[in-house]
Amino acid sequence: MPVPSYPPFPDNVPTHPLFIIDHELIKAGDPKEIERLWEAATSLGFWYLKNHGTENEVDAMFDLGAKVMSLPLDEKMKFSQGDGGKSFGYKSLGSNLIEASGLRDAYEDFNIAKDDAVSYPSVTHRTYPTPINDAMQSVVAPFVRKSVEVTKMLIDVFNDKLGLPADELGRRHSITEVSGNQARFIRVPSNLPLGKTARGHHTDFGSLSFLHNRLGGLQVLLPGTETWQYIKPIPGHAICNIGDALHILSGGVLHSNIHRVLPPPGDQANFERHSVVFFLRPGNSVLLNALTEESSLIKASVDRAEPGRFTTGTTAGEWHSRRVKYRRAINQKDPQSWVAGQGTEGKIY
Repeated sequence: MPVPSYPPFPDNVPTHPLFIIDHELIKAGDPKEIERLWEAATSLGFWYLKNHGTENEVDAMFDLGAKVMSLPLDEKMKFSQGDGGKSFGYKSLGSNLIEASGLRDAYEDFNIAKDDAVSYPSVTHRTYPTPINDAMQSVVAPFVRKSVEVTKMLIDVFNDKLGLPADELGRRHSITEVSGNQARFIRVPSNLPLGKTARGHHTDFGSLSFLHNRLGGLQVLLPGTETWQYIKPIPGHAICNIGDALHILSGGVLHSNIHRVLPPPGDQANFERHSVVFFLRPGNSVLLNALTEESSLIKASVDRAEPGRFTTGTTAGEWHSRRVKYRRAINQKDPQSWVAGQGTEGKIY
């Protein structure tokens, strides 16, 4: 299906520039490109990635996502994630809180577990609606496998730059271990009220996010300020960012930055905003503590931090489940419930 024709991102809207990293140069071991990636990952924690080789798989996922999101609500709700901390399946519009005040979100999403994509037709976590099942082997699994390949190559670069033993991070992100890795379809309705936040400020749960957007809406909070700026989508370029798990494992050397989603600016606001994302997360059994014994660079960073800042005492699976559960509006019983849904942006561990 051809890519829809959208209005351009408006010229009069301030945007934050990101490093454009060439995946082909990273794969070739180009030292200058590796240094640029390292600078991006240790400063804002966001960057563009070009030449990642997943363009065809991404286009197919956008087509599938549009088909899945257009299903009747009662059909999508048959595959609800529920309220107990599971993230695979459907999340309906307004079911999460985006502020402690009780403000609800303005997006819906559908998550497909990496484990279900690679094990299909065997079920690892849950079942999915017919359009996903029909495309699991031809669309979803190829996208997942290529996304794992791309993101784990970046993980390997960080492993070496952190001075860790070979594959120290890689083995914590094994494709064969049950994990929270997932592909996600997101839809934000068109013509939301001016200033409405679709998804509130947050950091990502896992290690790396591999995001594909065609319309604007993503904003980052500039570190050390209260300034939000849009990230302009560039055709053919993914947007990557560091998540909490890598931030913690690296003792804060790698930066997990706060971001949010607003409706697209300008004339783009007249269109539904669809996104496709792959989230790389550690295996569920991986303990989220800084790897101080394996890296002097990480140890030095932790020694400079508040005591206990990078010792969570929880596994990646527990971390993910807690954050999903306590963003659900139905689970908000008191202020502590909101805090429990926070990650590194809340500094609660």
